[in-house]
Amino acid sequence: MNQISPSVIESTRQWARIGILSFGGPAAQIALMHKVVVQEKNWLSEKQFLNALNFCMLLPGPEAMQLATYAGWRMHGTIGGLIAGGLFVLPGALVILLLASLYTIFGGVPLVEAAFLGIKAAVLIIVLEALLKVSKRALKGSISYAIALLAFIGIFFFAIPYPLIVLAAALVGTLWLRQEAELETINNSASPTSLVRTVLVWLLIWWMPIALLWVSNADEILFQIALFFSKLAVVTFGGAYAVLAYMAQDVVQAKGWLAPNEMVDGLGLAETTPGPLILVTEFVGFLAAEKAGGFWLGLAGAITTLWVTFIPCFLWIFAGAPFIDRLSANSKLAAALSGITAAIVGVILNLSIWFALNVLFKTLNTQTLGPAQFLLPDWLTLEWRAFALALLSAVLILRLKWNIVSVLILCALGGIALSYV
Repeated sequence: MNQISPSVIESTRQWARIGILSFGGPAAQIALMHKVVVQEKNWLSEKQFLNALNFCMLLPGPEAMQLATYAGWRMHGTIGGLIAGGLFVLPGALVILLLASLYTIFGGVPLVEAAFLGIKAAVLIIVLEALLKVSKRALKGSISYAIALLAFIGIFFFAIPYPLIVLAAALVGTLWLRQEAELETINNSASPTSLVRTVLVWLLIWWMPIALLWVSNADEILFQIALFFSKLAVVTFGGAYAVLAYMAQDVVQAKGWLAPNEMVDGLGLAETTPGPLILVTEFVGFLAAEKAGGFWLGLAGAITTLWVTFIPCFLWIFAGAPFIDRLSANSKLAAALSGITAAIVGVILNLSIWFALNVLFKTLNTQTLGPAQFLLPDWLTLEWRAFALALLSAVLILRLKWNIVSVLILCALGGIALSYV
């Protein structure tokens, strides 16, 4: 089937829709994007989508946002990438800003927290459905299943760094997976000159505001935020979960910007709003600056954080996108990427279990068994409201095939209603 080239207006409309509906973390977001971009609209082929996903999983930063940027770039060049990536982030960023503002005023809003409980329960099933869909596409044969299982064991029980898992999966894929690489043409030319030009332009866009903060003697907290989250943007391999522990430790213990409970609350907000989970950085930047100088400085902190978190994502994609298809035409590299794709299933399974444990139980205990460490729930702290709403969501989504938005709204209302029980 021939691919369709949409107008900028049509693609903008769809990217806005995806941005608003992008609940549930990377697994659900990627599944939603696949449904719209590949299945419904036929803007990308299955192979193009998976090649791009593999590439984005190797980059620092939120892979779902970068995948959206690539898809937009593929259709309309740089402007298309900016529209797709920007609209993927903007709705969640606005919601986080609003909720962070309310948080500083009220110190937590019970009604909103109750609604979030219902949304989290629905998100559990959305992620489960996404995991099943991704597994069907990525796992083909016993070797790919073994890669996925070992990736899950490595990250869940032994906390092996995600980059090492990727390298191991790529090696296994190269040695044991056979792929028939298909050369796909692309209109955009890829040359060393254009690569250098793209990198220099986006490095300038990234660092010029930071230099202005330094030269203008702006509030010190803004410059510290810019430097800290710029560094974070370079090391966030493996998605937001892979860097949360590092960020929490530095923000809470080393810098003292947030209290431990504030960091957890920020993660909860980011988990239940549209957009990438890494938007928790916006919450941190807002609170850190707001404490130093009030709301308007907090707003400046949020904007600074968003800039240095997501501008690097455009740099990675616009520099690397022209080479994705060329690299994918290499049969050995295609086999390596297939191994990585299988490992992604294990990583998403790990994220799904981690999320489920944190939503369904109030208390989690770390268990040690030799070199292995893993979380076990305290079954007496089961959150029955979340469990009941998750079961309802499972029936509505997996059995009755309800629309995701309808389920999220219903569960949010259910969370509010059950909070009075």
